[in-house]
Order: sequence, then structure tokens, then C-alpha cells
Amino acid sequence: MQHRKSRSRTRHRRAHWKTTAPALTTCSNPACGKVTPSHRACQHCGFYRGREVLPLQGGDT
Repeated sequence: MQHRKSRSRTRHRRAHWKTTAPALTTCSNPACGKVTPSHRACQHCGFYRGREVLPLQGGDT
């Protein structure tokens, strides 16, 4: 280690690390319409891109 980075310099660099909100879209099932993460099957109804891909779970529908 040639030169030590000070705490101030390290913290100034890390001050720009920000989290972003996940990209959410509405479900493609017109009966459901709940918000789900993009490119994922809906956890509520099991639809993805207009068709059912997951069996319906015994949750809230």
C-alpha cells in the first residue's frame, strides 16, 4: 500500500452510492392488475406476458 486513503476521501467517494427503486409494472392479467417486478411472473395470479405460467397458489387473489 503506497498511500493510505483518508476516511474523508473514502466517504466522499461513497456518498454517491444510491439505491434505486425496483422497476415495477402492472400485471398483464386484466382481472389482477397488481404491481409486480418486471420480467417476472405475477405472484398473485401466476400470469406472465398474457398467459398463466405458474399454478395458482392458495393466497390472496
